[in-house]
Amino acid sequence: MPSPADLRSAIARDLRPARPLLPPSIRALMLVPIALATIVAVPATHFFRPDFAELGVVRAWGLSLAESLGGLVIVALALRESIPGRALPARVLALAFAGGLALPFVMLVLTTNRFTIGAPPGSEWSDAVICFRTSVVAAVPALIGSTVLVARAFPLRPGLAGALYGLGCGVMGDAGLRLFCDFSVPTHVIPAHGGAIVAATVGGAIAAAIIPRA
Repeated sequence: MPSPADLRSAIARDLRPARPLLPPSIRALMLVPIALATIVAVPATHFFRPDFAELGVVRAWGLSLAESLGGLVIVALALRESIPGRALPARVLALAFAGGLALPFVMLVLTTNRFTIGAPPGSEWSDAVICFRTSVVAAVPALIGSTVLVARAFPLRPGLAGALYGLGCGVMGDAGLRLFCDFSVPTHVIPAHGGAIVAATVGGAIAAAIIPRA
């Protein structure tokens, strides 16, 4: 049996310096370049919505920036949730999820007062798939970055933290999508735009649960 001195020596050899975590709000700022790139990249790689010029700077770029900021705030909450001993209260979690899911629809209301604009007859399904896919793909870069940041903090409830940052990343993806798609009819917006955000939320929960915590 090893002596106490041998045990202490073995433990000392195994110790590694730990890097302190920056505050969640500061760590979330690392995703700002991704968030800004997403807003620009979605319409730039496809096309800008037909009424882009009519919207003006505030309703176009301004609201997308505001929506993306909201997504970053949700990711920052996930980063706090991922720190042991700093779990978010149930009320804050409920408000974060409710607010994140509602934010894109609030932006839609602030953008237009016409909720009858939809795809031409016969192309509803294909256009919905395009928007869904575009929004999900747009959320992936932020989703990858958030997964790394959350794993670094060793979350005790990884699925919950992952769902939270997945929601935030989905909202950031939607901030770019709204500059590409001008459809406002609920039968398109709810399944295509809202569905993409839900998919990102589920994807974040899965990623956080299976990625090893560092």
